[in-house]
Amino acid sequence: MEVKIGVQHAPRELLIESGEDQETVEKQVVEALASDGQVLALTDSKGRRIVVPGNRIAYVEIGGGVSGNVGFR
Repeated sequence: MEVKIGVQHAPRELLIESGEDQETVEKQVVEALASDGQVLALTDSKGRRIVVPGNRIAYVEIGGGVSGNVGFR
């Protein structure tokens, strides 16, 4: 699943390919936004850990990802 995270005062968004389901990611985002000192920590499909301060998250887009779009159509 593809997760896009917009961070305040950052020119680019973070794009993560996660192996977790949508409900789990959404729950982690809500928890990070709910408390002031909390961080959003996600693990991507390659095992890398991404940590974003919850108070710096501008937006989170959780989607299914795009597969199989290679070449011309």
